[in-house]
Amino acid sequence: MSLEDKLKKLKEMKEQALLGGGQDRIDIQHGKGKLTARERIALLVDEDSFEEFDMFVEHRSSDFGLDKIKILGDGVITGCGKINGRQMFIFSQDFTVFGGSLSEAHAEKICKIMDLAMKVGAPVIGLNDSGGARIQEGVVSLGGYADIFLRNTLASGVIPQLSLILGPCAGGAVYSPAITDFVFMSKGTSYMFVTGPNVVKTVTHEEVTSDELGGAAVHAEKSGVCHFACENEADTIKKLKELIKYIPQNNMEDPPYFENSDSVNRQDEDLNAIIPENPNVPYDIRDVINKIIDTDSFLEVHADYAQNIVVGFAHLAGRSIGIVANQPAVMAGVLDINSSVKGARFIRFCDAFNIPLLTYEEVPGFLPGTEQEHGGIIRQGAKLLFAYCEATVPKVTVITRKAYGGAYDVMSSKHVRGDINYAWPTAEIAVMGPKGAVEIIFKKDIANSSDPEKETAAKTEEYRQKFANPFIAAARGYVDDIIEPKTTRPRLIRAFEMLETKQDSNPPKKHGNIPL
Repeated sequence: MSLEDKLKKLKEMKEQALLGGGQDRIDIQHGKGKLTARERIALLVDEDSFEEFDMFVEHRSSDFGLDKIKILGDGVITGCGKINGRQMFIFSQDFTVFGGSLSEAHAEKICKIMDLAMKVGAPVIGLNDSGGARIQEGVVSLGGYADIFLRNTLASGVIPQLSLILGPCAGGAVYSPAITDFVFMSKGTSYMFVTGPNVVKTVTHEEVTSDELGGAAVHAEKSGVCHFACENEADTIKKLKELIKYIPQNNMEDPPYFENSDSVNRQDEDLNAIIPENPNVPYDIRDVINKIIDTDSFLEVHADYAQNIVVGFAHLAGRSIGIVANQPAVMAGVLDINSSVKGARFIRFCDAFNIPLLTYEEVPGFLPGTEQEHGGIIRQGAKLLFAYCEATVPKVTVITRKAYGGAYDVMSSKHVRGDINYAWPTAEIAVMGPKGAVEIIFKKDIANSSDPEKETAAKTEEYRQKFANPFIAAARGYVDDIIEPKTTRPRLIRAFEMLETKQDSNPPKKHGNIPL
């Protein structure tokens, strides 16, 4: 066979591979409002930058008639490409081929690019659209999943791992995305669950649809599995490309720097009036965040889950920072089980990938009640504390108003290695709120008073004036400075610039034992 004939055969095989499961199945995929595996990659990467590997791989199974059905690529497209000029490794499951089911060969392709990504030091992006393990291959396909899980675990904290759920993701398949750093889901076309609606109906007799059981909204609002619930596939891919702007290639690099025209000395007079005079009146912490960071640079993570804490990425003078902020507009900013876990997970990602942390503190304490106590608020709240204590990246804290009790300690206080801690004049740093403190300290005086309500109000105001302020903490050095709110942006920029060369470390150990 001449070279010309060989090139002709190569071309024919590539054309065959590009069709996946065939035009009919591609049409069905489009009919569901879904893109094909290759169309997704084309949307994701810079033009003409994708280098595909293992296009000609086929499964090696012969049972149940599989030896008569072999399709090039075996249901997953793998390779590397660039996003905004930065190297990424990508796998995209092809639902038109065996329903995107994972076989031994399919898993090997994914493992190959994960191994390469670790060697090169570049993120892995998984586009998941699969019916699960290929049943005909039995335990071999299950072994393929375990091979992927192991690599997810070893890569955790070394390279960023991002999962896009763009169709079904069920059974064992869900655990790979769960180990990765961020999960994106597309509303209406994607879902995740360990056991599907049919099994649920058989075991618990519950009638539930796939979307009700594990759709994007459910995982974004209730379970917290999904970090970004997006309107459609194009929006999902766009959101992932936004996130990449804030994160580095690996744990040995710093995040990318973005030039911007926003003045480092910008001050906002509105900040001086943003805290209500009545300490019980809420305000939206996002208004504070957006008035201080580089304009329009805030990317909120987990926006629909545990909304009493806000986490996300932003740019400050062009540099990436991670923001953790109590949200007084929801449950008064109190810490509970879900918000503690949400905050801890985000902090640990930032610390793993050299992203400085900015904390806005406005917290009245931990949520009381039997539901919280029985649900393990002690253990769950300790995760947030552990994450802050463990983090060695630059940590700057701004106390805007309430900082009460143990929650004051937890939220990146000086005592848990906060580097620079500022307070606004409106800050109230105390063991508990004035009214609660008065009812304990002056219990007898109030009981013996001719007008208990008036006595309580007078003692509360006296306590507020004497203790519910930032000056006692500042006198102890627990707060580095009390700053005018409008000057917060330039003060933060200077603080993070000063901390750029910070070096800190934890004692030598295999790893800590976070209270899981």
